[in-house]
Amino acid sequence: MISIIIPTLDEEKVIGQTLSLLKSQLTTAHEIIVSDGGSKDKTVYIAKKLADKVVVHEGVGRQTIGQGRNDGARVVHGEFLVFIDADCVIPDPDRFFAFALADFEKSPELVALTVYLRVFPESETASDKVVGWMRNFAVRVRNNFFRKGDCAGGEFQMIRKEAFWKIGGYREELVTCEDRDLFRRLAKIGKTMSDPKLMVFHAGRRAHTLGWPYLIGLFVVNTIYFRIRGRAFSKEWAPVR
Repeated sequence: MISIIIPTLDEEKVIGQTLSLLKSQLTTAHEIIVSDGGSKDKTVYIAKKLADKVVVHEGVGRQTIGQGRNDGARVVHGEFLVFIDADCVIPDPDRFFAFALADFEKSPELVALTVYLRVFPESETASDKVVGWMRNFAVRVRNNFFRKGDCAGGEFQMIRKEAFWKIGGYREELVTCEDRDLFRRLAKIGKTMSDPKLMVFHAGRRAHTLGWPYLIGLFVVNTIYFRIRGRAFSKEWAPVR
């Protein structure tokens, strides 16, 4: 069984559609867990109607996305953890997960899988296409050829539960780079892979709001700082809704 974990924070505009599409189209054995960081809107209300389980953060202070994902992973029953963002859509999910599970079955040493990411075609810009292609290509090369372990982002990550907890899950103190850090650590205990046959669509909200030049600059600074200091340069990763 696959356990789909969706971290949320004030996602009332998109979470209903994301959950409805999964519930109506996915027949592969699965469960859907929403891990909410303390939303002030109707996110939790909507999620409780559609998800199999909703975990709500009640701690003091703002929850990092790593904490949210880990909290969701603690209540799952499936062998495979699938982390997706609230604004993501998986086309033809039965076919998608049939291919994804086949990747794991063919390669017992495979511990984590990522896929190609693309902005929804109806809102995709020329910059989205160029940057998206470059990111997807770089991730494929780093995983499939250099065995370094990398991902384009947290929009989609599929991981063997045993391997996930073997390395302690996401580093909860990181406000960003937690998704790429996870793949780097997983690559030390097994194989990580990017499957170009599989595509996940997302809204591209951050790039469309902040602009690609600014976002690429922030990405470069955080990446360099992380490799030198082991933590992100950014002190906060503000939500974009």
